[in-house]
Amino acid sequence: MAIRVSGVILPPNKHLRIALRSIYGIGSHRAIAICKKVGLEPSVKVVELKDDQSAQLQDAVNEYVVEGDLRRRVAMDIKRLGDIKCYRGLRHKRGLPVRGQRTKTNARTRKGRKRQSQIMMKPQATESK
Repeated sequence: MAIRVSGVILPPNKHLRIALRSIYGIGSHRAIAICKKVGLEPSVKVVELKDDQSAQLQDAVNEYVVEGDLRRRVAMDIKRLGDIKCYRGLRHKRGLPVRGQRTKTNARTRKGRKRQSQIMMKPQATESK
């Protein structure tokens, strides 16, 4: 039986601590904390959960800001940085690294594929004797 938590269907054949991480905003530490709070073993498979346990799990996850609300919050934070024209906001808008990394070399993930600039060929000087 598929368990839906915060709009995400948890993978049925994975351990609970791993399956919870498929929800945006829940990492390994928070997944283990949720398992502890509900009173479930983190190594139990999702398919083995009963209906009442899945309801408790849903309630525990709802205490955190996850999925759409978290994505919206992050997008609004980035938009706010751009609106006030701070350095970080400008870097986000330009698609460059935000946290002080070098860009002369590296930064290919943010900058995209390297574009070859047009190099002007110098006309070769003719030797006169």
